[in-house]
Amino acid sequence: MMIPVRCFTCGKVVGEHWQEYTSRAETHMGNEDPGKVLDDLGVERHCCRRMIVSHKDLVDIVAPYQ
Repeated sequence: MMIPVRCFTCGKVVGEHWQEYTSRAETHMGNEDPGKVLDDLGVERHCCRRMIVSHKDLVDIVAPYQ
């Protein structure tokens, strides 16, 4: 499955946080607030947070067609 490797806006590496983010926040079993998870992971820039959150929404839609 695709993961966001770098933020499109600033170029910061965000792929290292992807696995933990999906396991804690946006999966069916995760029930934590996505904003709190990103805070815990140290993702502070708005552009990087947007990159991770918006990519998760797209993966759920696109993944069945891979």
